Amino acid sequence: MKKSTIIFFTILGIFLNAQNFKTKRGIISLDGIHVAKISNKSNVYTFLDLNETPMYTMEFIDKSIVDSVRDSYIRLNRVYNREKTIELDYISPSAFSGEEKSAVYTSIKGLKIIDNKGINIKNLDEIFKNVPKRKLDTKTKEAYTTRSKIDKMNIEVNKVGEILSNGVPVGYFTNLPVSFGSEDTITDKSFIDIEMYDAKSKYIGRYITTTKQLKTAGGKIFTIYREMSGRASLLKFPTYKAIAERIALMDPNFIKIQDKVTVGTVEKESAPK
Repeated sequence: MKKSTIIFFTILGIFLNAQNFKTKRGIISLDGIHVAKISNKSNVYTFLDLNETPMYTMEFIDKSIVDSVRDSYIRLNRVYNREKTIELDYISPSAFSGEEKSAVYTSIKGLKIIDNKGINIKNLDEIFKNVPKRKLDTKTKEAYTTRSKIDKMNIEVNKVGEILSNGVPVGYFTNLPVSFGSEDTITDKSFIDIEMYDAKSKYIGRYITTTKQLKTAGGKIFTIYREMSGRASLLKFPTYKAIAERIALMDPNFIKIQDKVTVGTVEKESAPK
């Protein structure tokens, strides 16, 4: 009973001390007092003072890092200094809040650049002087590490199915469809697996179209697509480039060995016709 009483008064105290904000017709009110204005265009929210002078913008970013891992954050920019933009975490009053409400809530509760006197320029400038570090969970950090490795390999697949890393031919695909295009997504469930070989025609691995699994020559297996609740993965139907990138991660020797190969040493006959 005593414990429940403490919890009740704790919640009550938070409720009584909480600032009540409201946004209606572009006007932001705090505890019933108009303090700022907000407008929206193409996913960018502009915060203005009551004289309608733009002070800063907030853009919501939601992007895929690798596989099914996504990152959501905001880009903050001062109107009088477009040169500098910083990336920050944002907060929402509830899981069902839209972007506008989250933008206002972050400005008031998270960044404290809107108070009962309006837009606090001093606090806004301080954020740019001492940029808060983003709080990424382990899964997101690992995804960015993986993405960094992928970007360094700079893998591309040309129109004949040849795989290049930083402009150097490193391998090729076989069992490609007649209508193959390097940017195509693989939607067909064929019983013939798409295979990958290095520049010396050594077997590297395969993509099993019926199970959406990658399997290396060494026996490693990775399912390139996993269903995400409430959101379809961008890799539901992977591109040939995505397959090459993941195989290269699963078999580090693939790209490492081919780094020693210089342009011109790969015979045209090694690429699929």
